[in-house]
Amino acid sequence: MRAKGIAILGSTGSIGTTTLDLVARFPDRFSIVALAAGRRVADLKVQIERFSPALVSVADPADAQRLRESLGPQGPRVVSGAEGLAAVATAEGADMLVSALVGAVGLEPTLAAVDAGIDVGLANKEAMVVAGELVNRHARRSGARVLPIDSEHNAIFQALQGRSRDHLDRVVLTASGGPFRSHSAERLAAVTREEALDHPTWDMGEKITIDSATLMNKGLEVIEARWFFDLSCDEISVLVHPQSIVHSMVRYRDGSVVAVMAIPDMTIPVAHVLSFPDLLELGHLPALDLAGEAPLSFFDPDLERFPCLGLAFEALRAGGTMPAVVNAANEVAVASFLAEEIGFNAIAVIVEATMRAHETRPYDRLDDVLRADRWAREHAQLQIEALSAQWKRQ
Repeated sequence: MRAKGIAILGSTGSIGTTTLDLVARFPDRFSIVALAAGRRVADLKVQIERFSPALVSVADPADAQRLRESLGPQGPRVVSGAEGLAAVATAEGADMLVSALVGAVGLEPTLAAVDAGIDVGLANKEAMVVAGELVNRHARRSGARVLPIDSEHNAIFQALQGRSRDHLDRVVLTASGGPFRSHSAERLAAVTREEALDHPTWDMGEKITIDSATLMNKGLEVIEARWFFDLSCDEISVLVHPQSIVHSMVRYRDGSVVAVMAIPDMTIPVAHVLSFPDLLELGHLPALDLAGEAPLSFFDPDLERFPCLGLAFEALRAGGTMPAVVNAANEVAVASFLAEEIGFNAIAVIVEATMRAHETRPYDRLDDVLRADRWAREHAQLQIEALSAQWKRQ
């Protein structure tokens, strides 16, 4: 049997490197045909030497030229920019794309793969947040499968297997609560960049770690769940679960609840998507030891201290272009917080102000959501410039 050809967008990030580790562990099952990284060219070069893809992409054309010269005529084809991402997403020999870019930049190449009939393992939640209706429509047309890699959605996907969707009552997404779940509102106002990046459970990139701290990550996952599983807003709820052992739950109409539990390691959902419907033997991971775990606890999120989650629910109810606006404003605000231009609580302030200024519209084409995305980034930046000057004077 031919090994499944894998292309990866975001190969040097945490999901990308986890995927490559699995490919190396199961070389008879998987092979790498194409890789896309951003600016971590040295890391990408190591991956090229190890996995021998036919095609690679980097963000900067100058980096691409240096990489070509470094690899020589025997190296892979090297491309760059948005065109490079699309080329990797639709690479010859790719049976599955692992879409693991962070941010709305992942939407267009993900759609390109779907349109080409290539299955997608989706870790780029923003693609579904910004244009989930469009992604689903394109997938129905091409026959491509879009499978969830995020641990919460992958858990729901597993819990729904073999059961009628008609029997579902609601899904419950779990959240670790981030590092500040016990902070008062006053302490949250003084949170530093370093504190926000110190996640108690998961090892993630900077942007996702900040989103976890504000609970916006969970809000984006709520919107994502709506499109992955054809849910209404009222069929989705969130519980804070600090131990991150129960990854999500599905409650059925007879009152039964199916929970998917595992150690907090992204290897498990990545492997599940790569091999679906088969399962890989992951004996190198530690087994879940429930007797050795601290008692598992669950509680409702505090929407007053963490308003980003409530804003995401509001965006989902509004529909149309509003989720794209929330996502774009949040990306800009988080980048400014990481640059230490604004305070932690200002992230939610900027997102809300951008929402209030936006007139929600239905969308039918990719250009519609991209236009809303651009508008939101510009509006959020104006809000940041005003807040930044005020914050630095304090």
